[in-house]
Amino acid sequence: MDAKGQVAGEGRVRDHLIDPLKRMGLAKPSSLTVVQFEAMIAELCGKLAYMSALNLQALAEQVGNMPGGKDRDRFPIAAKILGWAAEIQPPADDASPLFRAVFAHALGQRALAEGWAPELLAELRRARVWPRDYDLRLVQDRAADARRRIARLEELLGRGEGGSSQDLTFRQRRDQAEVKCRRIAALAAEVEA
Repeated sequence: MDAKGQVAGEGRVRDHLIDPLKRMGLAKPSSLTVVQFEAMIAELCGKLAYMSALNLQALAEQVGNMPGGKDRDRFPIAAKILGWAAEIQPPADDASPLFRAVFAHALGQRALAEGWAPELLAELRRARVWPRDYDLRLVQDRAADARRRIARLEELLGRGEGGSSQDLTFRQRRDQAEVKCRRIAALAAEVEA
């Protein structure tokens, strides 16, 4: 998202999420100072700028029905709001600092070089945490299965036999995921340069 889109998105968050919640009477969490609360709001606006107006309205409704605080009259903490937002409208892969960091790291570069980047991307989407060694072994196992499936498809196509539509779709989606991984890595390299 460019700077102009970010500013417009932050305004959308204020208009469709923050202001409606304040009008409902939700106050700052009692554990935060006014300055901390304003910083939380600014961070929410920045991180949720990717969301559409409709999805922000849905999020406002959910937050309004699940307020924080002992008397249920407070804004929930940002982590909860961000979690709910990701369920309603997940951020684009290339917008996630986690995804960019993984593909800029030696881990992501290795995944691209060794052909298991699409499965790494799927794992990041699922867990949204830095992958651990155990997770990486599972990712690499899934990638090996995917490569075998594609090799069988290529063999069939090479003999003039048609592959199943599911296999053709699988190969196409995996190729698209590979391109997306390379784009995320390139974006991360641009930011670091």
